[in-house]
Amino acid sequence: MKEKILIIEDEKDIVKMLEYNLGKEGYRTISAHDGESALELARKEHPDIVILDLMLPGIDGLEVCKTLKSDTKTSTIAIIMLTAKAQESDKVVGLELGADDYVTKPFSPKELTARIKAVLRRAKEKEKLPEIFSIGDLVIDFAKIQVEIKGKPINLTAKEFELLRTLIKVKGRVLSRDFLLDNIWGFDKAVEIETRTVDVHIRTLRKKLKSEAGRIVTVKNYGYRFEAD
Repeated sequence: MKEKILIIEDEKDIVKMLEYNLGKEGYRTISAHDGESALELARKEHPDIVILDLMLPGIDGLEVCKTLKSDTKTSTIAIIMLTAKAQESDKVVGLELGADDYVTKPFSPKELTARIKAVLRRAKEKEKLPEIFSIGDLVIDFAKIQVEIKGKPINLTAKEFELLRTLIKVKGRVLSRDFLLDNIWGFDKAVEIETRTVDVHIRTLRKKLKSEAGRIVTVKNYGYRFEAD
């Protein structure tokens, strides 16, 4: 059975158009027209992916994204933001909050479908890790999305947690900034501002990891790897 998609959009014509086009591709769709009902539906139905408008009545889309990504019951749901906000700063904020992709209106239904397939493919390709990962002072519960250093909880953002998870799962391989941008932020190619985003997240992550910060190793002119030995 095809994946379930939650459409969160207050413009009913857009909802109908998305339901029609996604239905033709075999996807199951459910919809919500405001932030509050969207959160309730996401927790109840646990869709595979959310198509999220930002300008919603009541709770706006950014807050919906932040809430979904901070809740262990919904944090693994993929999110594609679909919005008229086309400023680069809006895109950066959305991706920083944990969105997997960002599509601006007006949009092509075919392009959106291709983006959905790409996001779902990346989600399926993520290698499974043991529920609990422990090394040195670092303990990670991947199921609960919790990190501890010396028994004390460390608060990581959604992107910081995904960076750490991605570096650990490749078992010491060096990952380029382009790879990290593509797999975590959903960017196909790195540009200067986006490359800096990876570096800033790595610096913040190291600071939070404290005694275990040195396990994230910089490989000059290429990227990063996780040192497990």
